[in-house]
Amino acid sequence: MIEVEVENRSGTAVDGEGATEIVRRVLEAEGIDDGEVGIAFVGPEESRALKREHLGVDEATDVLSFPLDGREDVPTGLPRQLGDLVVCPQVVGDDWRAPLVHGVLHLLGYDHGPEMVAREKALR
Repeated sequence: MIEVEVENRSGTAVDGEGATEIVRRVLEAEGIDDGEVGIAFVGPEESRALKREHLGVDEATDVLSFPLDGREDVPTGLPRQLGDLVVCPQVVGDDWRAPLVHGVLHLLGYDHGPEMVAREKALR
């Protein structure tokens, strides 16, 4: 079973249920049927600080992915920790679904390039 934990620290109303459904749909399409994903909706300043700290770029961004187990085998009895997504509603605006799909694919090991673009198009 896919467990999704949503936290909203953005100060903006978000569709947590819709985000959860998208995460589950993408993971199912990728053949992942168990694991845990965290989604944090954050404001622009927190997004900027995280991108600066982890990627060395000083700007707010739409989505950041922090993968953990991904597709790797995990020991029997331990939950699969797919990772965390950080989404900034003030950056993505109403078009938050595509960046969320993008972020989930990063959790599964996709890198930018033609394969990722093709998967994103197929999953929209």
